[in-house]
Amino acid sequence: MNRRLRLGLVASCSLLALPAHAQSAPSEADHKDAAPTATPAPKQAFTTGVAKGRDLLDSAISASSLDEEQIQKIGTRSIAEVLGNIPGIRAETAGTDGLTAVTIRGLPMAADGSKFLQIQEDGLPVLEFGDIHFASTTAFLRTDLSLSQVQAIRGGSASTFASNSPGGLVNFISKTGEEDGGTLQLSSGIGHEIGRADFNYGGHLSKTVRFNVGGFYRQGEGPRATGYDAFKGGQIKMNVTKTFGNGYIRVYGKYLDDREPNYAMVPVSVRGTNADPVYGTIPGFDPRNDTLASRYRSSALALDGNNNVTNVDLREGNRSKVASVGLEAQFDIAGWTFSDRMRYAGISGSYNESSSLALLPAAALAPTFAGLGSTLRYASGPKAGQAITNPSTLNGNGLLMYGLELHSDLEKLDNFTNDFRGSRVWNLGAGKLTTTAGFYASSQAMVQNLHFINDVYDVASGGNSAFVDVLTAGGVPVTQGGVLAYGVRGTAAYRRRYDLQYRVFAPYGSVNYQIGAVSIGGSLRYDFGKVSGTLYGADLGGGRVGTAPVDMNRDGTISLPERSVAVLPLSQPGQADYSYRYASYSVGVNYRIAEPLSVFARYSRGARATAERIYFSPAVNPASGALTDPAMAYGPVKQAEAGVKFRKNGVTLFATGFWASTTDKNLQIGADASGGTVVLQIDRDYSAKGVELEGLFEHGPLSLRLGATYTKAKIDADKADKTLVGNTPRHQPDLIFQATPQFEVKRFTIGTNLIGTTSSFAQDGNLLKQPGYTIVSPFVQVRLVKGLQLGLNVYNVFDKLAFVSVNSAAVPASGVATAQTLTGRMFTASVRFSF
Repeated sequence: MNRRLRLGLVASCSLLALPAHAQSAPSEADHKDAAPTATPAPKQAFTTGVAKGRDLLDSAISASSLDEEQIQKIGTRSIAEVLGNIPGIRAETAGTDGLTAVTIRGLPMAADGSKFLQIQEDGLPVLEFGDIHFASTTAFLRTDLSLSQVQAIRGGSASTFASNSPGGLVNFISKTGEEDGGTLQLSSGIGHEIGRADFNYGGHLSKTVRFNVGGFYRQGEGPRATGYDAFKGGQIKMNVTKTFGNGYIRVYGKYLDDREPNYAMVPVSVRGTNADPVYGTIPGFDPRNDTLASRYRSSALALDGNNNVTNVDLREGNRSKVASVGLEAQFDIAGWTFSDRMRYAGISGSYNESSSLALLPAAALAPTFAGLGSTLRYASGPKAGQAITNPSTLNGNGLLMYGLELHSDLEKLDNFTNDFRGSRVWNLGAGKLTTTAGFYASSQAMVQNLHFINDVYDVASGGNSAFVDVLTAGGVPVTQGGVLAYGVRGTAAYRRRYDLQYRVFAPYGSVNYQIGAVSIGGSLRYDFGKVSGTLYGADLGGGRVGTAPVDMNRDGTISLPERSVAVLPLSQPGQADYSYRYASYSVGVNYRIAEPLSVFARYSRGARATAERIYFSPAVNPASGALTDPAMAYGPVKQAEAGVKFRKNGVTLFATGFWASTTDKNLQIGADASGGTVVLQIDRDYSAKGVELEGLFEHGPLSLRLGATYTKAKIDADKADKTLVGNTPRHQPDLIFQATPQFEVKRFTIGTNLIGTTSSFAQDGNLLKQPGYTIVSPFVQVRLVKGLQLGLNVYNVFDKLAFVSVNSAAVPASGVATAQTLTGRMFTASVRFSF
């Protein structure tokens, strides 16, 4: 980014930073200058995944919410890390949102994305399916000053008030201009290069018309070294609301164009035993501050969806583009409340990940691919063309990566969604009966072009990794610019193109009867869908040819890597053509024992329709597009829960016991005992039971927000590997926890955000332990004058080497594995002006 801008931001913000943004509450500016007072915890109206907004103590659901002020104290902009601060939700991320995995209540996390948890923006799904390969929902969502709050419902009625959400719902809700005023915030990294500007302004154009507009722009290398601006882009959101005597109409829009680096698997040291491993860094590379992305590995040749040569910009990392427009309306007519939400979103982007097939000593890699007497030389960077004469000391670690560049053109993920419902409250006997009926419809496109590349590069810090060529003893290169194969070496696997269309329709309804302190309710939803389209790839079989000689660099000769380039068999498409249907239901009871105390119980059954991961497997007949087993169309989820809620005089305590089970048919990327990457087609049954705890304690200037989830999960059945039955699913800890203690007075706020997990198993075989961690992130906010707030946030203040996932089933003999880790210590400063 511009150096003057960065230095200016640091100079203006270096005292203190990353404050909590202004709440959408009366007297926004006055709040900043008034000392907090000890008041009873307010009643919370919860509107996500339910028929009608109610106080949580009157609802038979387990739910949580975070307002924008709490979100900004977390110390990260990552959507997944925000989700990780909600009890019951387990989020795997290294700090960016392209490669994430999110799940809930011990439901399986077999792959990336959020299969059983639907993520919404303003009441409608960002994507219909949360686990589209290389297109996680979190990649197309951002937090900024226009965000009002995040609401999450675990289990409960989520499965009946939204499609493909059997585990739960998370809704990111925007500000709508209820309060007049604006905010401008400038922030900058300290010790790392990234600058960001956020703004939000809202207010009334007349007594019946209000608006809100907000967004952000950022640019910089980021907290891990890449050698270039890995973060670049932003978004703008706006809405206009017209109110009437009996309702309102709102139109809104969003434009997002942003790129983030992909903090994927990187080399780490693993020694000791499987039960008591010792993890550390390797010489010359620290995963807390380094990444395999590099200024010297900025591009690669690949083929597009029509088999034309294209140059892939690896610096784009994960790029997300969204242009959406929506309409929301609600009116009271003849005793009924009718509402409709509608949105069209044009979504596209790209995904780039540097993965590992093997991490080898440099001296061993050359003869592996080029025989005895083979040599190495740099293929890119300032040393391009120079021989590597002492490979054993290369970069202090002597390692070379036999890599796999995963590139996906997310050409079209457009969706149209509409949700219409009507509700009415009837007086019935001594109680009130609330009835709701609705109809949901959506259309989700999925056009994606995959091209994988095998390459060789060194493992260097500071964003200095470079491609390496391998040459035979006679000087003949077996690589081209560091590329061993334009595809997966020796095969046509995973050279694929998807051109699919999903349509989902769902009528739903609910009834709830409240009499005195007791509420009894139930809801029902019937989903039916249609899948159509075409697929391309030699993986479909049927005599399809997936390799051909291609002059990739257009030099007039065919090199060794160019002799067998992975291509699409465009003249032999496979078909996608099937329908499905399933019913979901939920029943619950709530008893308000006293004003501050209630108990509830609920049983639910939902399901998640299968997205594109079902293809290129025996589950689908590529000639007809039909499923070979209709049960593969969706995975059912059953949940039972019971809980108690207490709220009085600044103390809020919620506790919920739960049980969940599901069947998951998926594609899982795992690892063997040597750390080699393997791809597994899984068909399993899982179950989980546990307890969720959530608390808020407020007394004068002191407050403490707590959350914890204890889970025992297991694999109940596995059709492919029965030795795994009874094991704990990989990465599933017994305990995840969050805490935010703070002290707030008129002129300043000081506190810290803690998030952590106990140990888990690296893979489903339950051999290698993956260590737990506690990340401590303090924050300080100072309000010296009205309308001005300065602050400092320190993410991971103790610079903990924290592991998100480890790509090895056992301690490797080499003592080196690849892993995804959290970012190390990171300082961010900001200054915020409110007006």
